[in-house]
Amino acid sequence: MLLIDKPSGPTSHDIVDGIRRTFKFKKVGHAGTLDPMATGLLVMLIGRATKLSQVLMGSDKVYEGAMELGAATDTQDAEGARIEEKDCSFVTREMLESEMRNWVGDIMQIPPMVSAIKQNGVPLYKLARKGKTVERKPRLIHVYEFKLLSFDLPQAQFRLASTKGTYVRTICHDVGANLGCGAFLAQLRRTKSGALDVKDATPFEAILSCTRDELLSHIIPISALRREDLI
Repeated sequence: MLLIDKPSGPTSHDIVDGIRRTFKFKKVGHAGTLDPMATGLLVMLIGRATKLSQVLMGSDKVYEGAMELGAATDTQDAEGARIEEKDCSFVTREMLESEMRNWVGDIMQIPPMVSAIKQNGVPLYKLARKGKTVERKPRLIHVYEFKLLSFDLPQAQFRLASTKGTYVRTICHDVGANLGCGAFLAQLRRTKSGALDVKDATPFEAILSCTRDELLSHIIPISALRREDLI
């Protein structure tokens, strides 16, 4: 296993491909996708460790990010086109914190159209690119914490801890919709996956500059994993 601090820009697949090509590994996977815009902890699995993919993907996640109030985008994040702009000057810190508390607990979340979820074998984002919108089934998620870290309109910094499969950008979008001013995810960084922490990760570019022997010092053997690392 290899802990990567993903930069903004490349897809999770780009990171997998970069590790595979650079070090000539036959099997490389990851344990939980990050959107191209997002940064932070990406757990890479090499060789036999790829069999742990589903186990590690099931672990809880912690994120730090920022939402921008006063606008909505077609992707629910900063990479999309703005489809709505409204005045958000009436929103107070207390109003936002009150709304955020409504999202702690069990939630039935409808996945966004711009996502890798497949319908009839076709990823939703491919349908979205063609201007199509299809009905999506709600998914049960659980938010353990949704805390406001700083408030300076139009942006609000937050920390969110949740179960797997949570679309943080959708929560930000829905918060803005409920406040009546719109919102989108402006920044996102994954800081934890289970007990694994981004502070123990290595920047992607630094990993690519390693020799194969140097890479060994960054690899965590499967035998070194504890049960608490997987949940």
